[in-house]
Parts: sequence; C-alpha cells; structure tokens
Amino acid sequence: MWNRRKEDSTPPVPSVAPSAPSTLAREGIPMSTMPARNPEYEPPSSSGGPGRSASIGKSVVIKGQLFAREDLFIDGEIEGSIELLEHRLTVGPNGKIAAGVKAREIVVLGTIHGNVEAADKIEIRKEAKLVGDIRTVRIVIEDGAFFKGSIDIVRPEAKPAPPPPRAAAAAPAASSAAAAPPSAAAAEGNR
Repeated sequence: MWNRRKEDSTPPVPSVAPSAPSTLAREGIPMSTMPARNPEYEPPSSSGGPGRSASIGKSVVIKGQLFAREDLFIDGEIEGSIELLEHRLTVGPNGKIAAGVKAREIVVLGTIHGNVEAADKIEIRKEAKLVGDIRTVRIVIEDGAFFKGSIDIVRPEAKPAPPPPRAAAAAPAASSAAAAPPSAAAAEGNR
C-alpha cells in the first residue's frame, strides 16, 4: 500500500492511429482546423525573394483589367482581361476567370472562360476547365481536364540571323562577273 509504483498510479494513455481523424475527435484529442494541403499545388510564398509572386485569394472578386509584372496566383474570381506578358499565371482550384488571358506561361487548376494566349506554355490540369480558344507554343492537357475550343500551336519566334560579314558579301559579286557565260563574253568581243 505505501510502496506503490508510479506506473500503477498514472492512467494509461490511449494509443491513436494518425490516419483516423474521427477517432481523434471521439477521444477528445484536439485536431487541426487548417485545411489539408493539395500535394499537386503549393501556393506562392510571400517571401519576396527571386521567385516572388502575387496572390489573389478565393474571397476576392475583381472586375476590369488586371496587369502584373510578377508571377500571379488567382484563387478568386476575375472578370475582364488579364495580362502578364513576361510572367506565369496560375489559376488555383477555386479560381474562376471570365476573361481574355495573355501570359508567358499559364497553369489552370480551376476554371477559365475566355481566349487564352501563352508565349511559352499552357498546362490544363486534371480537375481544370477551359472554354475558349488557345494560342501557344506548347500545351499540356491532363486526363480528366475539360477543354472546349480551338488550339493554335505557333512556332516560337525565331531570332533574326546575324547579317553576313561584308568581306563575304563582296566576294560573291566579283565572282559572278567572272563567271559570266562564255557566249556573253564572246558577244562582248564581237562588238
């Protein structure tokens, strides 16, 4: 009685399986209220570093023109036009866009109704929906994605060829006079 062990005096702790949230709730163990992260998509960080990007949350509604000089993540609703000519646009899973879109690269996880133009690439992920015409260099449409419209694959803009050196340009002109047909040379000599 007086020599009781510590083990006997503490109540046993219930063992809980980490993959059973309903078990956690029934046993009175607190659960996180944070939404689970989608492993396919990580939203942009707000660190402001070299990979800096802006974000429009799912409760935001914008009507009008949207211009950006950085990468942009949209999880809200946009109606109008969007231009990110040298940057990447990501439409999040809750994003709903009714706009014409121009960007360097476009990744669609949500919905776009409107014509889309990408200078580099467009990706339409498996749960996404895009209704409109596409103009791009490269395109990826995953299984399960919905697309209705036309696709115009354009060639990447070719860089202009450097002009030939002047010495090389003068040499063919001199050689063409020397390579005149013999009948023309004979006609000159007969005059």
